[in-house]
Amino acid sequence: MALFRAAVIASACRLYAQTGIKANRAYTPTAMLKAATQITGQKYRRGQHMKAALDIKIWCDAMKAALPVVEREG
Repeated sequence: MALFRAAVIASACRLYAQTGIKANRAYTPTAMLKAATQITGQKYRRGQHMKAALDIKIWCDAMKAALPVVEREG
């Protein structure tokens, strides 16, 4: 669930950084950066939405690599 949330926040940050469009009314630019801070642990200043998106992508890639691989028999 945390991985999906992170991916959505990264997407919202990229959208805002590239176009200035908010993903929804509740996701203000400040709220997006606060959510990114909760995920990565790094503080982001106003206007650092693309940096936050890239940092979250790195975090997502690390979490995907840490997921266990389950092989189905049969």
